[in-house]
Amino acid sequence: MTTLELRHDVRMIDIRWADGTTGRFPYLWLLDSDPAGLHPQTKERIADLTAVPVDAAPVRAAMTDQALTVEWGHDGRVSVFDTEWLRAHQPGNRRDDPADTGFHHWRGDLGAANIPRANAADVMTSDAALRDWLVDTRRYGLSIVDGLADTIDAGTDVAKRIGFLRETNFGLTFEVMSKPNPNNLAYTPVALPLHTDLTNQELPPGFQFLHCLKNEAQGGGSLFCDGYAIANDLRRDDPDAFRILTEISVPFRFHDDVTDIRSRKHVITLGLDGEVLEICFNAHIADVIDLPPDQIEPFMLAYRKIMQMTRDAKYLVTLKLKGGEMVVFDNRRVLHGRDAFDPQTGARHLHGCYVDRGEFESRLRVLSR
Repeated sequence: MTTLELRHDVRMIDIRWADGTTGRFPYLWLLDSDPAGLHPQTKERIADLTAVPVDAAPVRAAMTDQALTVEWGHDGRVSVFDTEWLRAHQPGNRRDDPADTGFHHWRGDLGAANIPRANAADVMTSDAALRDWLVDTRRYGLSIVDGLADTIDAGTDVAKRIGFLRETNFGLTFEVMSKPNPNNLAYTPVALPLHTDLTNQELPPGFQFLHCLKNEAQGGGSLFCDGYAIANDLRRDDPDAFRILTEISVPFRFHDDVTDIRSRKHVITLGLDGEVLEICFNAHIADVIDLPPDQIEPFMLAYRKIMQMTRDAKYLVTLKLKGGEMVVFDNRRVLHGRDAFDPQTGARHLHGCYVDRGEFESRLRVLSR
């Protein structure tokens, strides 16, 4: 039997469910969450919390298996809450999120053969296949889609199955190939050490899509490592270095003839629970370090330590993309790079775009309904 008690001393309704579990529902939370205060179509809140007296309290409440009914003393209104909704949303319990897949931290022993894979035709035609691929990609931060057509739009069409593309100063899409007069090292044949893209942006892009159209040159292999795994190993092995990289922000900058985009970032960003949420690491576009003199060496030593870890073979997964394959990775988690290549020995052409994390996770939630 479900029972309830009005607790005016702590301004809450205590509910004991039939299975013996309990929930505590503050009066102001109930008023703010009243279904009658939501727009019937958009489900956005239209109630005004400032119109509620701070001492508002119920005069009576009743509970059935289907609903909690509360009559309020300040204006006589009656709020009705679905019982199952209350149980699912009781304060203190984190909201269930279908996009919260958890993270599988990996190191070099993952190997290229164990990177999650999906087929382009399946992803384009089946919502179930799309959802399964999104789950794998979020968990690992890395996946490969194969079987893409030999067209410039094939990769972006897959990305658009998820959501809107993120436009940057490099355009809505970009071509990774050796170019004359490059404004970015990616457009040269030189080796690129592991990094995350566009750390100079206020919000760096989320998931990156790189569709391989041709990769016939000697060299040009792709490198990846899991920044979450590296950060957590650094926390365990060198807590001071980890702390410095989470507390001291440094400037990043990209500039060319028409652009000058700057932002300060922590190399490692933590969530409210202390979990690693984001890696911002790009030595190529780090601006001149402008820290106070007494912070320079501690920061540089910590920065050097994580740089060394990104070059340790025990963290690296290497592969050479083939035409028709597309690598997809979380740019704010997985560091990527490439070996140098010789453009005189053949063409190397990747077509890229970004989809932000919010779009990615939204699609996963909708597909999970």
